[in-house]
Amino acid sequence: MTSVHALLSRLADLRVLVLGDAVLDLWTYGSSQRLAREAPVPVLDVCQADQAPGAAANCAANAAALGCEVDYVGIVGSDDTGQRLRTALQARGVDPGLLVQDPLGATPAKHRLVCDGQVVARFDTGLPGRWSSEALEALRDRVLRHLDLADVVVAADYGNGTLTSPLIEDLGRARARLRGPLVVDGHRFARWRGCRPTAMTPSASEVLAEWGELFAADADADADADAGARPGARGRDGDGAAPDPLGAIAQRSQQLLQHSGSELLLTTFDSRGTLLVQRGRAPHRTTGLAVANAQACGAGDTLTTAFAVALAAGASPAQAADLAQEAASIVVVEPGTSCCSVRELKARLERRAHVADGSISAGELEDAVRAHRAAGRRIAFTNGCFDVLHAGHVAYLRQARALGDVLVVAVNSDASVARLKGPGRPIVPESERAALLAALRPVDHVVLFDEETPERLLELVRPDVYVKGGDYTPEMLPETAVVERLGGEVVMVDYVDGHSTTELVERIRARDDRPQHVPSSRNRPAEGSVPGDRWA
Repeated sequence: MTSVHALLSRLADLRVLVLGDAVLDLWTYGSSQRLAREAPVPVLDVCQADQAPGAAANCAANAAALGCEVDYVGIVGSDDTGQRLRTALQARGVDPGLLVQDPLGATPAKHRLVCDGQVVARFDTGLPGRWSSEALEALRDRVLRHLDLADVVVAADYGNGTLTSPLIEDLGRARARLRGPLVVDGHRFARWRGCRPTAMTPSASEVLAEWGELFAADADADADADAGARPGARGRDGDGAAPDPLGAIAQRSQQLLQHSGSELLLTTFDSRGTLLVQRGRAPHRTTGLAVANAQACGAGDTLTTAFAVALAAGASPAQAADLAQEAASIVVVEPGTSCCSVRELKARLERRAHVADGSISAGELEDAVRAHRAAGRRIAFTNGCFDVLHAGHVAYLRQARALGDVLVVAVNSDASVARLKGPGRPIVPESERAALLAALRPVDHVVLFDEETPERLLELVRPDVYVKGGDYTPEMLPETAVVERLGGEVVMVDYVDGHSTTELVERIRARDDRPQHVPSSRNRPAEGSVPGDRWA
């Protein structure tokens, strides 16, 4: 498998052809202190306005940010919106010279109004699918002339009329000419089957909508085969709950590949990550960063583009999916429509390579907290050594998680535990303690710290609630003053009596100190026999 460093260094040698719908994303930010007289709506006092390439134009911008040479073919109108889109592309390193200008069409734009961090309205301008036949013919000509120059082709089909059936048929006939992968981001999969895509990158909702009839037919067959089938259970799990789309797509992976004609299918599940399906292999999962929908705008374009260029650079499909997920996790913490640069991706991967299993770095935690704040989530924070994880820890963490929407657990490093607990501790090394905690359902983020107290991390996170076990009082904690100064509250949760690492270690040592029973020759199993459980 190619190293990540080698993959990223190859991106600058790639020439990417992006084709598809051009959209201008407009973001207007402000705050509100009053309602309008005309209607019960907030009056937005505007403080900032941003514009960015959207849809396929955002794929082109992301390819440029990753260091690739980009050819972008799309259509814009002879209007102010089209000119602003050209300007936005140039600002992001994309030459707009291959854009077809249609004097009879209007450039689509998506306008979003953001009040105090919350999207309060969106309105769209520019009707889709209204391009002239002359503009569409010019587009086909430019696409076909640049196919032979491309190391990878990214087609972003947003249904705005740019990628017509004749153009897709042309791509199918020219498929053998492509020297690299063809990656399609589009939900009308049957249109692209003749192109034999290397990969398609739909969302889970697009997959389920496209193949709803296929899933329903399978569900009917399952229900008929079940002697205990009952009315109302059709298309649902046995307990009556709606089926998990991730599980449904994984189970039907080969059907999905056959239906799309694609070699790979990378399905996105919003903040839950992605599922990669390929022929003859088990599905591969990636995990995303939970953010509000407004924060995730454009992240799918980033993921598609990063996946495509990673494949072209020589990554395995699973490796490309992992890299694409990392790139998407970078853009979701930024406001508006943003791109992932190769510098940011390298820095993130380097930070991840130096953190313990199961934990994240302080920098990654800061990014995650920023995203949680933007989504309006309440952050709970606790800390401890968590040496020899036991039932008392789990009960305590459940209580802590119930006090917020997100639980951050700071874990003392090995050096810190040794200073606090003395020789012989910790029993379990920091990487294993972090991995065990990260696997628990109540825990959202695990971070290590070397100091005796987590005051530095408290300053970074600024939690809404700081949680400690009931064997402490707020007055005993040096962290109390820090938390209260930052505007948070300190909450003591119940201490589970009889469950502590010290007591657990003492019980183990007491058992080790008991006289050991040695079986007599009469009871000892014969040589070469298999001992039973009593001899284990």
